[in-house]
Amino acid sequence: MLNQSINYNPDVLSCLANLSNDEVFTSPELANKMLDRLPPEIFRSPDTTFLDPATKSGVFLREIAKRLLVGLEQAIPNLQERINHIFTKQIFALGITELTALLARRSLYCSRFANTDYSLCTEFNDEQGNIYYSPQAHQWEGDHCIHCGASKTVYERENHLENHAYAFIHQPIQTIIKNIPMNFDVIIGNPPYQLSDGGAQASAKPIYHLFVEQAKKLNPRFLVMIIPARWYAGGKWLDQFRETMLSDKHIKELHDYPNSQDCFTGVEIKGGVCYFLWQKDYLGDCLVHTYENNELISKMPRPLKEENLDIFIRYNQAIKILHKIAQRKENSFSSLVSSRKPFGLDTKTKGKPTPYSTHNNVTLYQNKGIGYIKREDIPKNKQLIDTHKVLVPKAIGSGDAKTDWVKPIYVGLNTACTETYLIIGPFENKTICENVISYTQTRFFHFMLTLKKNTQDATKKVYELIPMQDFNQEWSDEKLYAKYGLTTEEIDYIESMIRPMENDNE
Repeated sequence: MLNQSINYNPDVLSCLANLSNDEVFTSPELANKMLDRLPPEIFRSPDTTFLDPATKSGVFLREIAKRLLVGLEQAIPNLQERINHIFTKQIFALGITELTALLARRSLYCSRFANTDYSLCTEFNDEQGNIYYSPQAHQWEGDHCIHCGASKTVYERENHLENHAYAFIHQPIQTIIKNIPMNFDVIIGNPPYQLSDGGAQASAKPIYHLFVEQAKKLNPRFLVMIIPARWYAGGKWLDQFRETMLSDKHIKELHDYPNSQDCFTGVEIKGGVCYFLWQKDYLGDCLVHTYENNELISKMPRPLKEENLDIFIRYNQAIKILHKIAQRKENSFSSLVSSRKPFGLDTKTKGKPTPYSTHNNVTLYQNKGIGYIKREDIPKNKQLIDTHKVLVPKAIGSGDAKTDWVKPIYVGLNTACTETYLIIGPFENKTICENVISYTQTRFFHFMLTLKKNTQDATKKVYELIPMQDFNQEWSDEKLYAKYGLTTEEIDYIESMIRPMENDNE
């Protein structure tokens, strides 16, 4: 019997896509899903031009070329003439590093140098062809680059070392690409996602939005990019980008993957990923697609921006539920939630393991347990020490909305906390605190929380869509479903989204 494994010849770009987390490579399968968003006729025109502004493996370029080779067969019957025309007149790219430029040329031209005898194209006069790598320098102002925000401390390096100053967002493209087309018809790609900003705990600054913004400035007919989905609700550096995207009526399609591993095998990107189709001559609602386990589970035309909201609601089925709740015009539960660092104590603060001998001890809830701190050592909000309150972690779970349950703690008088927790309250007595806790343990509460929480971080703002309740009574899902008149279908959806809390010993 023939051993099929001997004849197995995997696509090297599929293998590359599964290598590591260092660079998020795009698989041929994903590249083709994105290319499928484009109208087929553009692959039958010898005048259509394509740009990948951040090529890594060259997968988009190769898959575009394969489509053009078929689409232009009648227009340019001679194969070599067709290859030469496609490679010299239609497909352009910028390598993000010298190595990825070489790799992309190898994928497209079958040679890392475009002008050798090994190249499929016989008309290039220089080794780069139309896949350019142009070393750039960051332009420092203070400790950061004015173009991408890179940290000077982290990225100021000797010339021979990679400094991650990506050409597309550091220099006008006209100075990089020779004989540049007047306009690119299609800009498509998977840009770099972030750079270290030199902060603590591997803090990073997003940069993918800079590639999207720069691509729009080139005024293409079509723009297709895959980027992290944290812009839906995430904050730092992304507020203006989010507002622009939500208001952009040219975004015709959005394909949302809450689990990034549905697109990038073995790669976890908190909050998931998405790719979108931006079309210059389109104005209207966006067709929002949602995927789970790589299967399309929902598709709905709707505005990206809901009235009175500054975030994108990623789940189509949630829109009707959200509208029902908003009709009541109730106050937001977030008004009860403190800002970060409620007592001015950061996460590194550790209380004394045993009480002080004096009588000014305050029980301190901190990372991994409790300690004791003197009242005079608490910098702010001392008036909250002697109140009844509920503490909730500032970081909840892993970023998986279906399983990230809030685990509140009732704390009585003479208590404080570090930045590990936020305060809900204060309240008049322990009974009200317990009623608040009963609300936080409903699936309804967690469902409303997930509409703004798509990462581990759970600051005050992620509670904004949760409606306030009367906490003179306990709450259950049954009471809440009845109060808001939710249908069986809507209840089933909420309960499919939020799994029951698992009992543990924490």
